[in-house]
Amino acid sequence: MAEALQQLILDTLDRSGTIGDTRTLVIPGRSDPAASHEDQITILGALNSLLSREMITYDTHETSSHVLTPEGTQIVLEGSHEARVWASLPVKGEGEPLGVPELKRQVGDEAAEVGRGRAFKNRWIAKEGSGFVKAVAAIKDSTQLELREVDSTGTLQAGEKGLAELRKRKLIIQRKGQWFTIHKGPNFSTSIAKPETDLTVDMLTSGSWKTATFKKYNFGADGIPTSGGALHPLLKVREEIRCIFLEMGFEEMPTSSFVESGFWCFDALFVPQLHPARELQDTFYLSDPSVSLRPPEAYYKRVAEVHEKGGYDSIGYRTPWSDEESHKLLLRTHTTASSAAMLYKLAAKCRGEELDDEDGVLKSRTGGTLAVGDDGFRPAKLFSIDRVFRNETMDATHLAEFHQVEGVVADRNLTLADLIGFMRVFFKKMGMSGVRFKPAYNPYTEPSLEIFAFHPMLQKWVEIGNSGMFRPEMLEPMGFPKDVRVHGWGIGLERPTMIRYGINNIRTLVGHKTPIENVENAPAVMF
Repeated sequence: MAEALQQLILDTLDRSGTIGDTRTLVIPGRSDPAASHEDQITILGALNSLLSREMITYDTHETSSHVLTPEGTQIVLEGSHEARVWASLPVKGEGEPLGVPELKRQVGDEAAEVGRGRAFKNRWIAKEGSGFVKAVAAIKDSTQLELREVDSTGTLQAGEKGLAELRKRKLIIQRKGQWFTIHKGPNFSTSIAKPETDLTVDMLTSGSWKTATFKKYNFGADGIPTSGGALHPLLKVREEIRCIFLEMGFEEMPTSSFVESGFWCFDALFVPQLHPARELQDTFYLSDPSVSLRPPEAYYKRVAEVHEKGGYDSIGYRTPWSDEESHKLLLRTHTTASSAAMLYKLAAKCRGEELDDEDGVLKSRTGGTLAVGDDGFRPAKLFSIDRVFRNETMDATHLAEFHQVEGVVADRNLTLADLIGFMRVFFKKMGMSGVRFKPAYNPYTEPSLEIFAFHPMLQKWVEIGNSGMFRPEMLEPMGFPKDVRVHGWGIGLERPTMIRYGINNIRTLVGHKTPIENVENAPAVMF
């Protein structure tokens, strides 16, 4: 089809020297001239192909016409709304006036509403009692006549004012079009054979290269730029945060266990078993397998007792303990589950125990290993950056799977001021000096703080993390001494990345909507 149309254009130019109006061309396979807008689009494709080989040149001419809307087409067939209303009414003095309900039944709701007003304006009808009657014996349906004229000619003799009125009533719409005048180009030929781009062995053997037409080689054209590997913005910010932690003396925690038990994800953190976060609408639970292995028995009993009955100067939650709830398997909702396991191992020395890393069996320490007055506690600073899963409704700032930056500091006699001071230093190293803190509630920290940063594109403060001091009900069952305090905090990796790179929708940062060019062009972060 495309080649046949190109050949038609070249043959017509060869005969007449120019084509004054492409609307007179008859597209191959058709019997009527190419007058429609769609036909001219098809012709334009053929013209651009010939123009690229300098076989033709062409001029573009713009056109404007009007076509009927479905409502306008209905008026051409049945008459205008006002004419139909007039026709349905009795002549004044010769019949019972027609009320609005009966009028709507005869001509329809829309015609009755629109037509009644226009018929009154034209003084075709009059009010009589509770109904309407004809005010004149005959009418001229100008609207129908004008639409017929537009339908046949695409315009109106009355001019732009009449067309504007019909457009205002949404009876016609304006349609832009184009047509072309075509001339011969410098490389005009009636042959549409494409020039050769390569000199082949067959051409040299047969000698056909002597008569072949070759495409000009552009020695000044730039080659295709080579694309090297590129790190995703998330990976860049992740490495920046990791380096900040290491610079501040932190040790990275192992966080490869995406699947956790309800015990380590919630119970060990003193999250009540009736907490809303443990519902199906907030947490992804596994169906096969659905039950975890049991945690260390002595620790498990201490955690269950502090939940159900209290202890360590706490009254607990005073609700029945469920082994079934504790042993459920789930996709971890936070990396704090891994932090809890690491703190439990850290407290092993305080309990006079040590962990066998191979089988996880607790072994009693031999007597005499601790100095007099030494409870075995050693300060620690730990961090992790890994994926977590929440049953979230996805929007511009939430995903069901995201990355959490988790950190804990364990030492004696820490205070909330220490935590706030540390967070200010940490975020300043990330380039975010505008950080705010707001009191909050967490089941496993008291006091607790939400962390906010200003997003310049969203023009609002966005929550980027949560922090607090772990409760004694969480730490003391692990075996920590009473004067040991632990700071804990978690921030999302995605939201600081969005702020850093000016991204206002998290769904364009990760997932199938991520533009590859954004990944390739994202600048490196500085720390």
